[in-house]
Amino acid sequence: MQGLEKLGEGQLSGPEDVYVDAAAGGTLYMATRDGWLQRMQPNGTWERWRFVGGAGLLGIAPSADDSMLVCDAYKGLLRVEEGRVTILASTVEGSPIRFADTVIEASDGTVYFSDGSTRFGFDRWILDYMEASSTGRLLKYDPGTGKVSVVLDNLAFANGVALSRDETFLVVCESWRFRCSKLWLKGVKAGQAETFIDNLPGSPDNIHLVPDGSFWIVLIQQSLRIHGARHAAEVAMDRPGHALDLYQESRLLFSGAPRHMLKETGKGAMVAQVSENGEIIRVLDDSQGKVINFVTSVTEFDGDLYLGSLSMDFVGKISLEKVTQVHES
Repeated sequence: MQGLEKLGEGQLSGPEDVYVDAAAGGTLYMATRDGWLQRMQPNGTWERWRFVGGAGLLGIAPSADDSMLVCDAYKGLLRVEEGRVTILASTVEGSPIRFADTVIEASDGTVYFSDGSTRFGFDRWILDYMEASSTGRLLKYDPGTGKVSVVLDNLAFANGVALSRDETFLVVCESWRFRCSKLWLKGVKAGQAETFIDNLPGSPDNIHLVPDGSFWIVLIQQSLRIHGARHAAEVAMDRPGHALDLYQESRLLFSGAPRHMLKETGKGAMVAQVSENGEIIRVLDDSQGKVINFVTSVTEFDGDLYLGSLSMDFVGKISLEKVTQVHES
């Protein structure tokens, strides 16, 4: 990913997700760790656009009423308007939404969003990986009734969410299973779930639709140290006797500083373009992290990719004409 341009360098704190408003000529929006929704106009000027507060702002998506939908990992699903922040959903069917992650709005106003884990929140996400649990959920918010419901559960850390171009199906990333699942929304299969793509070369994070109907998916590269801790957890669950001490020791090792592990966990950057049929088109990679680390979102606009990252202080921009491809089908 040589030739990457660093937009807003030094002004942004961990812009996890990036939304590009094509109708506004490519205005960029992102949520940062200091509680702001920030935007960059097409002329390059930056603006602290809306203040939300808190350090848990993650996925963002526009709403038809010109507000912005935001997932706050700690508070739930938010609607952000000028001078007002409304919590749309903090519980579902009597259960707290512990890790609101990514959101998308369908053309009929229905909002779909992910709840990464019912066990651990944003500050302890690494423990969810270690436990190898599958408590993530895909949720649905009905703006007409205000009702929140569970659409899919038992997901291995529900992460990125994207609608297909014709909205016949939705894709949700399952980070710990290295796969993405498809939920049919229309047609004879409506309500049925199936695998969209699996055996990915990294943990899928955010996913964004491309105008041609394909998707860009971020693939997080886990370190050997973290894989070792995960293996210890799995062994402990299968053989609770002598392995239990190793499992507990691993939990203690990581429970104190998950944020400190960001650089090690997300060393390098990898993104994959996947067809609407779930086939890899190409993979782009900066495995050594020489240019950017811990990429968490990728969005395409006008021949460029925009990269968000929880550990960087900028948004990466790179021309697709200049990148080196690791794989192309």
